[in-house]
Amino acid sequence: MVVVADSGSSKCDWVFCVSGYEPIKIRARGLNPSISNKKALLDILKNTDEVLLHGEKVRHVYFYGAGCNTVESKNVMKDVLVEVFPNAYFDVEEDLMAAVKATVNDKSGVVCILGTGSNACYFDGTEIITKVPSLGYVLMDEGSGNYFGRELLKSYYYQQMPEDLRMAFSKQFSMEEKEVLHRLYKCNAPNKYLAQFAPFLVEHKLHGFARELLVQGFSAFIDNQLMQYSEELKTCQLHFVGSIAFYAQDVLQEVLATYDFQAESFVKCPMDNLVQAMLNDNSIQLK
Repeated sequence: MVVVADSGSSKCDWVFCVSGYEPIKIRARGLNPSISNKKALLDILKNTDEVLLHGEKVRHVYFYGAGCNTVESKNVMKDVLVEVFPNAYFDVEEDLMAAVKATVNDKSGVVCILGTGSNACYFDGTEIITKVPSLGYVLMDEGSGNYFGRELLKSYYYQQMPEDLRMAFSKQFSMEEKEVLHRLYKCNAPNKYLAQFAPFLVEHKLHGFARELLVQGFSAFIDNQLMQYSEELKTCQLHFVGSIAFYAQDVLQEVLATYDFQAESFVKCPMDNLVQAMLNDNSIQLK
């Protein structure tokens, strides 16, 4: 049995594959070694019964994850995975590689992630080239779910949000100050907490205020991340992966057009493409 996992900070998609059978698909909590320690990661996995059920049967794990962009973080993830899959070999790569395989595969291209977090890279057909380090939700992540969640909270508490949106926002979410502060500063993974507000912005993207927040966030992402690859984009295609890019692609395309860029594809979740690529790879044994 082979398993492919694509993990962001919020959720992790697992697909267990055995030759001759339909793949088993599981969605569980996200695993990000850059924001959670080894014990917290292991607790998440050991509380996911559907994953534990297949643990000893798995012979190879392909894990693509947010935060798995250094040797240290990859080793942390491997140490956690071996506790659940004791008989497996492991390939642990950053989530950018999943985005690359789900879009350009073995061709060159610029690939961006706009999900809970954000990132961008150039793939030359062999390796990923990043020109900006990923410093996470505190300093970066423009255009991501946690970025837009933060902007929504700020506009709500600064009383800049129009009254109609403000009423809808407070009806959908608890805006008790103590709870918000606790979730931001006392709980694990505040980036995931912030990102939960982002769908509200996408749902109301026809509202002038919401649309302007989206435009500002996407513009900041393009200015700070995508423009780093302006030379590469003269000769290769641009692709986006992630729920924010997928559901707000109409706004994103309009903003891209102001920079004379155009995206070739928007992939909500790379997992289906990843699994298909693996099934087509005759070198991978699924028994």
